[in-house]
Amino acid sequence: MSPTPLPPALEADLQDEQESPPPACVMSFNASDASGAGGLAGDVATIAAMGAHCLPVVTAVVLRDTAETFEHANLDPDTIAEQARHILEDVPITAWKVGFLGNAEAVSAVAEVLSDYPDVPLVTYLPSVAWIDEDEQQQYLDALRELVLPQTVVLVGNHKTLTDFLLPDWDSERSPSARELAVAAAQSGAQHVLVTGMQLPNQYVDNVLANSSGPITGEKFERFETAFVGAGDTLAAALAALLSVGAELHSAVSEALSFLDQSLDAGFRPGMGNVVPDRFFWALPPADEEGAEPAAFEDIEPEPSPKTPRRMH
Repeated sequence: MSPTPLPPALEADLQDEQESPPPACVMSFNASDASGAGGLAGDVATIAAMGAHCLPVVTAVVLRDTAETFEHANLDPDTIAEQARHILEDVPITAWKVGFLGNAEAVSAVAEVLSDYPDVPLVTYLPSVAWIDEDEQQQYLDALRELVLPQTVVLVGNHKTLTDFLLPDWDSERSPSARELAVAAAQSGAQHVLVTGMQLPNQYVDNVLANSSGPITGEKFERFETAFVGAGDTLAAALAALLSVGAELHSAVSEALSFLDQSLDAGFRPGMGNVVPDRFFWALPPADEEGAEPAAFEDIEPEPSPKTPRRMH
């Protein structure tokens, strides 16, 4: 018995769906964060909300709540590398995102994987690692500087965190500029820095993309006092998703900041700690309140944008 033929319209829809290309794939190396605020959970949500597909590689397990980080457990470096290599032999990727890797041995394992795909753009996010033992912290940061920065297209981080990392001997009364941070990053091989939370007069902050020649683009926003967790991971993951479809860097940065702003504006407090970005703000029903002030946080305070994430191929 032959199957019943489908209606022509339905058959055409199914054929179009089969011929539609899959979403761009971004591989993220990051820690598991049970709060869902940052780490791999945040990367998966952000990259999916941007219309791309996240390939999450677990590098460590961070023990934290929405208020603070307590400690972390490292994974075996070979286990980290094998997670990535099995997927890379199967799935083509068009961008990387690196977050917290755990320890220096894990940095080395990840850097070796990255080096096999030099044409894939890498966004590296530098979170604060203040909870780590001082000696282990220094070893981790040194390995990151030596092995990952040379492969990085954009290094993302808060102004203070990047200053401590890139210019640890800075002793001037004034804060270093984005260009000075970019020059220091370039000495380790990073092409650009995206510096967030640069303090300006009158309760404003600046967010600047720069290279060693100077600022490229940036946006100033009014600072609000709401404390968020997971914002930096969100920004870096959004930027990686945009670069994965070939977006120009300056426009990708602007759109990533816009996406972050709207995620923070729709943020929620799931527990007793800080507010978590809502990466699926665009799926929420329109707010009834008019004139509500946008939320922001101490690192980045972008202005709202009407732009809605779309599926990207």
